[in-house]
Amino acid sequence: MQPIVTPAEMKAIDEAAPEPVGVLVERAGAAVAREALRMMGGGYGRRVVVVAGKGNNGADGRAAAARLARRGVRIHLVDAAFAPEALLPCDLVIDAAYGTGFGGEYRSPDPGDSPVLAVDIPSGVDGLTGEAGEEAVWADRTVTLAALKPGLLLGEGCDRSGPVTVADIGLDVSSARAARVEKADVAAWLPPRARESHKWKSAVYVVAGSEGMAGAAHLCARAAMRAGAGTVRLAIPGAPPETPFLEVVGRTVPATGWDADVVDDAARARALVVGPGLSRTDSTAEAVRSLLPKARVAVVLDADGLFALGSAGAAGDVLRQRSAPTVLTPHDGEFKRLMGRPPGPDRLADTRDLAERTGATVLLKGSTTVVADPDGASLWSTEADARLASAGTGDVLAGVIAAFLAQGLPALRAAGLAAYVHGAAANRGWRRGLVAGDLLDALPAVLDEAEAP
Repeated sequence: MQPIVTPAEMKAIDEAAPEPVGVLVERAGAAVAREALRMMGGGYGRRVVVVAGKGNNGADGRAAAARLARRGVRIHLVDAAFAPEALLPCDLVIDAAYGTGFGGEYRSPDPGDSPVLAVDIPSGVDGLTGEAGEEAVWADRTVTLAALKPGLLLGEGCDRSGPVTVADIGLDVSSARAARVEKADVAAWLPPRARESHKWKSAVYVVAGSEGMAGAAHLCARAAMRAGAGTVRLAIPGAPPETPFLEVVGRTVPATGWDADVVDDAARARALVVGPGLSRTDSTAEAVRSLLPKARVAVVLDADGLFALGSAGAAGDVLRQRSAPTVLTPHDGEFKRLMGRPPGPDRLADTRDLAERTGATVLLKGSTTVVADPDGASLWSTEADARLASAGTGDVLAGVIAAFLAQGLPALRAAGLAAYVHGAAANRGWRRGLVAGDLLDALPAVLDEAEAP
């Protein structure tokens, strides 16, 4: 995992550091100088323009400039407060005008064709939300200090930062309540399968689908198997028990009032998915709300399962009666229905808010997916891209989360790791034309590669 800290948290970490500010500035300057030399392919005779502000960000830039000058780099230092509209031609621009604490609009000077290296965050980008004015800096790369900041992963900040390098300058970021999931976490978190294991040790039950929406149920069930579920039972209310996949076992439940049947039938499972393609009838909503307090296994509540809950307050009333973990998987529209408003720029705060109100782990879908527990702990995934903006991919994600829950992961890790694996599977596919079904065969490949010795 890579720690993520908000600007306010970073300020507190800075203030608690045992080292003097000057020592930290020198370490930051050294990290920026190293990245600058890598970008230029050397130092002697190169020309670098450093745009430096008056705060610590500017001090970091000046420290980098001093180190580069000792390597034979010709430095042109520009005061950010009096920067010209256009900078002199050079081999590299170092943007050290403003850091993560900046608020308002910043009119950055035009770097022309010169590449830009940002210090901590591109100047003019909000360190919490990633929002940026039209004239904020576009960086080719960013060196961020001590830990990732939300603004580097959200909104325009993600695009304006370029590839981000996290520089360790000796600050203690162990207090971070949020982190980005990485490839190494797959092997670290998923438990190895015991030699004497059997299918019921990681069994998943799926209640999903309806007339005309059976595809959602099938995608979810198949995804659970591809992500490691030992057996998957699928119930489509009112439909015949046959499934198109030989490995998925169909179950018969009535079209209405199916909650009692599911509670009994899913008792041997380790995780239960409720919702993909389930329909939005009053009888469905009633069955979902009746099922949840009675189900004693971990539940993933997706799509029409979320619709059945209504508002966040009503969801909390139902979900707080549960004795096992619950994961909610809203996209922005479903979040709006639950909370009465769409998510704002601070997606971390919004995800935490919904988790606290419902008592559930919440996965808020997006190009950056944010997962939060009711206590505020959070995991992020930045693996997804526009390839996942297609029908059915959310059904696949629900199945992967359930498979990880069934294998014993806590809800936060199951959801965060599923978001990472889901995105990594998409990244193996075509840039255009990828469909949800393509993810199914990519899931085992992603898991196998991540767990390879």
